[in-house]
Amino acid sequence: MILLISSWVFACLVLTFLVKFLYDVWLNPIRIQSSLRAQGVRGPAYRFLYGNSQDLTNLRNEALRSSTELSSHQIIARVHPDIHLWTKLYGKNYVSWIGARPQLLVTEPKLIKEALCNCNKDEAYQKPEFESFVKHMFGDGLVTTQGEKWHRQRKLANHAFHGESLKGTIPAMILSVEIMLERWRQSEVGREIEVYQEFKLLTSDIISRTAFGSSYLEGQQIFDMLGKLALILSRNGYRVRIRALEKFWRTKDDIESEKLEQGIRDSVLEMIKKREESEVESCGSDYFGVLLKAYKETDKTKKITIQDIIDECKTFYIAGHETTSSLLTWCMFLLAIHSDWQQKARQEVIEIFGNQSPTNSDELTRLKIMSMIVNETLRLYPPNTNLIREVKKGSRLGKLIAPARMDLFIPPLVMHQDPEIWGEDAHLFKPERFAEGIAKATKNNITAFVPFGLGPRNCVGMNFALAETKIALSMILQHYSFTLSPNYVHSPAVVIGLYPQKGLQINFHAL
Repeated sequence: MILLISSWVFACLVLTFLVKFLYDVWLNPIRIQSSLRAQGVRGPAYRFLYGNSQDLTNLRNEALRSSTELSSHQIIARVHPDIHLWTKLYGKNYVSWIGARPQLLVTEPKLIKEALCNCNKDEAYQKPEFESFVKHMFGDGLVTTQGEKWHRQRKLANHAFHGESLKGTIPAMILSVEIMLERWRQSEVGREIEVYQEFKLLTSDIISRTAFGSSYLEGQQIFDMLGKLALILSRNGYRVRIRALEKFWRTKDDIESEKLEQGIRDSVLEMIKKREESEVESCGSDYFGVLLKAYKETDKTKKITIQDIIDECKTFYIAGHETTSSLLTWCMFLLAIHSDWQQKARQEVIEIFGNQSPTNSDELTRLKIMSMIVNETLRLYPPNTNLIREVKKGSRLGKLIAPARMDLFIPPLVMHQDPEIWGEDAHLFKPERFAEGIAKATKNNITAFVPFGLGPRNCVGMNFALAETKIALSMILQHYSFTLSPNYVHSPAVVIGLYPQKGLQINFHAL
């Protein structure tokens, strides 16, 4: 009798699991697809269990085997081949599927503003619950966390990367650039240098010195592990995960990412130990010190945990150098092929600084031509090529009644090269667009230019990234002229940020 009851209970559990599974991977996606089509939103058809994941993978792999012409900067077909194809078929807003999860591409300015600027108003559009590989990389840090914890962490980051704190980082930025330039001098510049790797090293050194009170060499182990995690994340971007089976079946990437996450944790704990031993009365004034002070807070509303410190360190180690290394790389690329703008920028730098390094952030604001070049680079080659939000409450987005737990995918690159916003020359490098500022260039359309996001969750390190970019470019222009190497192959791609898949080879000539 007991065996019969046990068998019946087991059968009921299996049946319940199967019903829920079929609902999640078949009935609910079909229901959502029908609802969206009834509202005029189309897209590639949902396929059982996998959605459009295989199509996305194939399109991406095919694009990565191609290269792009230098005569224009129309890189959407290579960076977002799915968007390039499906917007032609289904229009500016369409729905696709990562497994059974719908993803609505949004490129209409009004809808983008609603999703990004109102994300904290009624919690309708928040960051989604990220999959495990993203969690391994960023933990529950500023990029991924929500609610009150996000507000608390954001205040700590604002304190470290704005105002007087930002001004105090400039000497360290200059020192890191000087070290790079000295390395170039010793390598007999006049020949080719692969600058993407140089800028990764530079920006890693800057974030180490300014935020963590060390140098790149001291944090190299963490950077190396984060780099490996980034590659794992990239190759699993469209992987379909069945949560119920993950406890019983793990891939090599699952196991490796867990090991890397533990290694990063151990390294950060060692950093905490060293800082506590060296700073007797104070935790230090850099970002790491700000985090340690918050950990030691007696006020529970301000206190953070050791895990919070680890997660924020991971976030700023990776985000703190990825954005700027990408921006610097594409600035150098554009200046190398547009010698007229390179010369204009050099003349401005020499007029303002002479042969001296910039000394403060106020001086950087005088670099008008440099700002135009940087903004146009951010328009054509934004470091962050996608912004993602999740519909939490089945909210109304414009006229669309969006189903709950649907991701909104907002691609800055698409808005940045939209001819309806920027004109028929949207794919060309024309820094003069920004001669009268961003508002004038975008005709006061704030969603037309979002390289650092928009709204309350915009990039907290934006001013930091712009300052180190202008300092590095100024010091390079003071010492060298440069041209694009004939060995360069134009192949923009995405891992975390937008980067040159085959490197950026530049020929330098000392002035």
